[in-house]
Amino acid sequence: MLTYTLTVYTGERILSGTNGTVYIKLIGEEGESDNKKLNPFIGLRHGSEKQLKIKTKKTLGELLFVNLQSKKFMGLDDDWFCDKILVETPMGDRITFPCYRWIQAEKELQLRSARATLVFQDINPQLKAQRSELVESHQDLFEWDVYADGVPQTIRAGTAFGLPPVIQFSFQKQTEFIYTAAQALISLNLQVLANNMEQWKSIDELHEVNVGKKTKTYEYVEEHWAEDEFFGYQFLNGINPMMIKRCSTLPENFPVTEDMVKGLLGDSTLEKEMQKGNIFLCDYKMLEGLVGNVVLCKQQYLTAPLCLLYSNPEGKMLPLAIQLGQNPGADNPIFLPTDTKNDWLLAKIYVRAAEFSVHEVDFHLLRTHLLSEVFTVATLRHLPCPHPLFKLLYPHTRYTLQISIMARNQLISETGAITMYSGIGGQSLPELLRRATDSLTYSSLCLPESISERGLENVHNYYYRDDGIKLWNIINKYVGGVLQYYYKSDEDVQKDTELQRWIMEIFKHGFLLNKSTGIPESFQTVVDLVKFVTMVIFTASAQHAAVNNGQFEFGGWMPNFPSALGKPPPKKKGQTTEMTILQTLPNKSITANSMAVVKLLSTQSTDFRALGDFPDQLFDEEIPCSALKEFQKDLKALEDTIGQRNATIALPYVYLMPKNIENSVAI
Repeated sequence: MLTYTLTVYTGERILSGTNGTVYIKLIGEEGESDNKKLNPFIGLRHGSEKQLKIKTKKTLGELLFVNLQSKKFMGLDDDWFCDKILVETPMGDRITFPCYRWIQAEKELQLRSARATLVFQDINPQLKAQRSELVESHQDLFEWDVYADGVPQTIRAGTAFGLPPVIQFSFQKQTEFIYTAAQALISLNLQVLANNMEQWKSIDELHEVNVGKKTKTYEYVEEHWAEDEFFGYQFLNGINPMMIKRCSTLPENFPVTEDMVKGLLGDSTLEKEMQKGNIFLCDYKMLEGLVGNVVLCKQQYLTAPLCLLYSNPEGKMLPLAIQLGQNPGADNPIFLPTDTKNDWLLAKIYVRAAEFSVHEVDFHLLRTHLLSEVFTVATLRHLPCPHPLFKLLYPHTRYTLQISIMARNQLISETGAITMYSGIGGQSLPELLRRATDSLTYSSLCLPESISERGLENVHNYYYRDDGIKLWNIINKYVGGVLQYYYKSDEDVQKDTELQRWIMEIFKHGFLLNKSTGIPESFQTVVDLVKFVTMVIFTASAQHAAVNNGQFEFGGWMPNFPSALGKPPPKKKGQTTEMTILQTLPNKSITANSMAVVKLLSTQSTDFRALGDFPDQLFDEEIPCSALKEFQKDLKALEDTIGQRNATIALPYVYLMPKNIENSVAI
């Protein structure tokens, strides 16, 4: 008799174990074993390892599958979460069969070994058949849905709890999905203000609000929010470092003159500084014509400002001029730092409110959440588990569908927090989302190209760029190291039908067949594939961290990131008072509820997995495993570099520290 020794690993997460009986069968090229009980007398505890010996009269040949079946305990459903199964053959080979999913009672699951293969490399008829069945079944399980016309499509599912077991989440995560903005109010001691419709009487009154322990960044924002230097700094290292671009020629609808900025550029002129590459622009034209939401029975106002900035010789990014509407004229003045203190501060507040709208809808919701959802759905529908790209992307899809469904239900639905408490809620939100989708380009999603296109290569103190480019290169090196092992030539890429269907699905359902985006419709070379996958992983991890994790630190102090403004923009200079500013800013209820939202959005989950932390053993070949170790080493080196830099600056930039980046859009 020949003996196969199996070690079965039950997941460590809560409720992963089962009281049901698990049966295991081995299937090889030359035969199969009998079904054998793994746990004939007792259940399996979470985090346990259980050994089983299966004897056969003859060799089974190359092992193809491990079949699992879980039987009910006393007629009760009791699902089981299996991490993996390690099989030691009679010849001494050790083969890993990854699982990392729930197995429902009375259901069968067939596991393949961790060795990755491309579709044309599966020659065995049984492997080919199973591969086809996996793809077909997942296309039935994961269907596309239209959230709104003209925007990326989403997963068809009403709630996160209704998703298939293949991507089901832990009990711990389920409890966090129920965590609401109302509970965030309690954690911030703001429940007393949640229904208070009064306007703030002074900025000092805001300072008196107790929101619990504040981070150093929060305190810095609260102290410096009204200063020009910090206002400009945020375009580089705040929660939306993607708007700013170099300005070599003033837009025709932004008629800033030399006289207006005289004395603000030292002895230089606006024309000279534009030629030197020191003038920058943030243009919120995407908001033009959108009508503000009605919040708590009061009309709110949206503006589409233009903001001109100057990078001075000391490396500070300073605002030069602000126009609050797109059409210049007597009733749309250009505000300047030389205007009255209140005029200038209110103009900056309108820019920061525009930032809230564009950041949350375009750069956060669309460019990280919705696109990552597209990448995840396409992966689940077209890449079976033996595919190397599935294994590579799997950690970067964790909880993405659940989080996206939750966001639609709790944040941007008719009763969602963004709809209820922001100026961009209501009918204008889907329109802004459509406009943002129309503006999507492949190059804007690839950080090195985005930086180049926006002319920001030489801007001083641009920590998002510095850390982001290093991260991009580290991810690119890792992706290349893995994929080049499996794709030996461009021809391998071209004949991988699963891969080609994957990218076409992304182009169709994510970018709506819009060729002007530059998104590939197919892959012709290994280089093209590596670049695209780098973008996918960067988007789901680093980019999401950059635009998400600092939302409470930069936006919790309401005047710096107002979700709504209750007065239309001023049409004349010299009429703004401190009372005007206070009447324009959100009232106490909107403030408290919007603070709760940004707190909710930026709270790290309890089962956070940092970039490069891949506990699920999906690869077992030497080269991919070595590439992962090198990836982790590179991330640690970058973390040390960022830490040394941060020790020398007043406001450390921490959002692209690898230890602060989650593998996926999971919050």
